[in-house]
Amino acid sequence: MAALGAPMRTLRALLRELRHAAGLSYRDSPAYRHVLAAFRAHRVTSEKLCRAQQELHFQAATYLCLLRSVREHEALHREYHGRGERSPKEVAGLVGFRLPQQPGGKG
Repeated sequence: MAALGAPMRTLRALLRELRHAAGLSYRDSPAYRHVLAAFRAHRVTSEKLCRAQQELHFQAATYLCLLRSVREHEALHREYHGRGERSPKEVAGLVGFRLPQQPGGKG
C-alpha cells in the first residue's frame, strides 16, 4: 500500500464506499456509526500521542482498499461472467477485435 495521505480524505473515501455498499440508507448502518465514532475518538489533540490515530488510519485505509476491491470485482464479474454460449462476433467484441469481412458481402 502506498502512502496513507490525509486522514480526512481516507474517512471521506471510506464513507463513499459504504454508501456504494449500503445504498441511500448508509447513515443508518452500524458500520457508518462505528467508523465516525472511531475517527472522532482518535483525532489528534495536543495532549496525547498520535500512535493510536496512525494505527486507526492504517486500518481504515486497509478497509477502504478491501471495499473498493470488492466493488470493482463485482463489477468485473457482472460484465465478464459467462452467460452461456456466445457468437464469435460477440467474443471478438469483448476483447476489442473485429471479425474480417467475408468476400461477396457475407460478413
